Amino acid sequence: MKRKRLNEEERQELEALEKLSDEAIDTSDIAEISEEQWRLAKRGNLYRPLKKSVTIRLDADVIEWFREHAPDGVYQTEINSVLRRHVARQEKKSA
Repeated sequence: MKRKRLNEEERQELEALEKLSDEAIDTSDIAEISEEQWRLAKRGNLYRPLKKSVTIRLDADVIEWFREHAPDGVYQTEINSVLRRHVARQEKKSA
């Protein structure tokens, strides 16, 4: 993803905003979050990693198993999820 370059006016506006204290920021137009909203909140739902298309050779029986068991036929997403959990476990072990 390519980042948009800021012009001088935008850069100055951001610098001015950085200098404001939390108390100086007007949040009166933002609705308060209810206890119910906090209770239903889920962490990390907005994170969307970049996807990269690759060609990979997998055993036919493994692919078939995922096709049969993945919810709503999204077997590639399920394979990605399994691989992501494996990577997380390996990183935890090496940390």
